[in-house]
Amino acid sequence: MAQKATIYKVELSVSDMDRHYYETHKLTVAKHPSETDERLMVRLVAFALNAHEQLEMTKGLSTDDEPDIWQKSLSGELDVWIALGLPSEKVVRQSCSKADQVVIYAYGGRPADMWWAKTQNSTTRFDNLRVFNFAQDETEKLSALARRTMQLQVNIQDGEVMVAVNDEVAYVTPIEWKGAR
Repeated sequence: MAQKATIYKVELSVSDMDRHYYETHKLTVAKHPSETDERLMVRLVAFALNAHEQLEMTKGLSTDDEPDIWQKSLSGELDVWIALGLPSEKVVRQSCSKADQVVIYAYGGRPADMWWAKTQNSTTRFDNLRVFNFAQDETEKLSALARRTMQLQVNIQDGEVMVAVNDEVAYVTPIEWKGAR
């Protein structure tokens, strides 16, 4: 029998001093059976880093042709495509052709470094692609914050991210590997 997704209820308060965005999002997040707490928390941080009133979580891991997070225009076009992990060159190419902006948040330490070394040259032609990396020790600390019900406070200033759940705090700094032109 197939396992079902675990539902997480998240109240995500974003204070982004870099973009002057201050809002609280009430999210119901389905954690796929194969998804780790680390990936779930990276997904929430990626949401906070790109927070917008029309930003949405998608079906993610359970659907191959959707990103983890997206933002659609009022007329239904894909404005922002946000992927996590280490997508194949084919997926990167396809997502760059589907959306105005594509953001990839890599994580996982050495495998992420190896993925970027292999993928980097094939991404130079995509002006709408940005790629960031999270350090493995930082994402491991994030995973310790995961709860089925969370009031998550994310403060972003000068590119640094502070994530707090109750009295527990983790810091992450996304390292830009590729910026959009």
